[in-house]
Amino acid sequence: MDAFRVISPGSLTTVQDRGRYRFIDRGVPPSGALDLTAFRIANLLVGNPEGAAALEITMAGPVLEVLCDAADVALAGADMDLTLNRQAAPMWRTLRVKKGDLIRVGQAKSGCRACLAVTGGIDVPLVMGSRSTCVKAKIGGVEGRALRKGDVLGRFAGQPLRHSRCVPPESVPVHPADIVLRAIPGPQEEAFARGLDTFFGSSYDITPEADRMGYRLQGPPVHHDEGFPQSIISEPTIPGNVQLPADGQPIILLVEQTTGGYSKIATVISSDIPKIAQAVPGSRVRFRRSTLEEAHRVCREQALRMRELEAQLVSPR
Repeated sequence: MDAFRVISPGSLTTVQDRGRYRFIDRGVPPSGALDLTAFRIANLLVGNPEGAAALEITMAGPVLEVLCDAADVALAGADMDLTLNRQAAPMWRTLRVKKGDLIRVGQAKSGCRACLAVTGGIDVPLVMGSRSTCVKAKIGGVEGRALRKGDVLGRFAGQPLRHSRCVPPESVPVHPADIVLRAIPGPQEEAFARGLDTFFGSSYDITPEADRMGYRLQGPPVHHDEGFPQSIISEPTIPGNVQLPADGQPIILLVEQTTGGYSKIATVISSDIPKIAQAVPGSRVRFRRSTLEEAHRVCREQALRMRELEAQLVSPR
């Protein structure tokens, strides 16, 4: 069934779900929502399975005309102005919409990306097990591209909730201008015996070269030790890998990249990827040395908090 007509697409709005990670070994970028925390919460707020496809909105959002008789929507992630029929509406809670309503998502005031979920989830074809858009590869979502004016988006069947849901203020993430990313050294850390201290002891600015493929940083250069090549034979990469090209300026790889020919000094733990997703050019980044054990512990703690939030939303007191 039809869900929305795109009146204005915003700066970059795409259909995303959790991604197609089963095909990384074949060179297919995983794509998927960059801020999986916001993505999961938006789906919880409308009663969807946590992996249902939603809209990922970057920096400035779309204007959407509602085409279905009744549905719930929810916006989570970056702090953006949200209006329903020209009236201010809250983020982080269920909103009931009906045919003819106009949803407008404005400019991000803090953070970078938000997810808009709708009852049933966005209905686009599965491509290699996912509905996510990969703009670089031109697959998934709506014809492998960002939304355009005039696009009509469908949704899967589903009933609006009997009771609205709202994320408690203490559970709403904040998006500071300066972020600390926990990172595990490697896999080529032996090429930077002297540079690791610089890498973990310095601050870096996010440059305008920042998108779903990766974030290029600017700061104290980290150079290879003598005797190590400045490039390597291209090999698989994963989201969070930090590459160091010849100029010594780090590049954090994200979800639309699968191979790379630069040495990787460290890998940002997966639980901190949402921090990158919400960082904007001009923000400052520091890296803190982490371990695989800490990464596993943080991931478990994050999953527990999500289960607790789900229980609170589904069975409010």
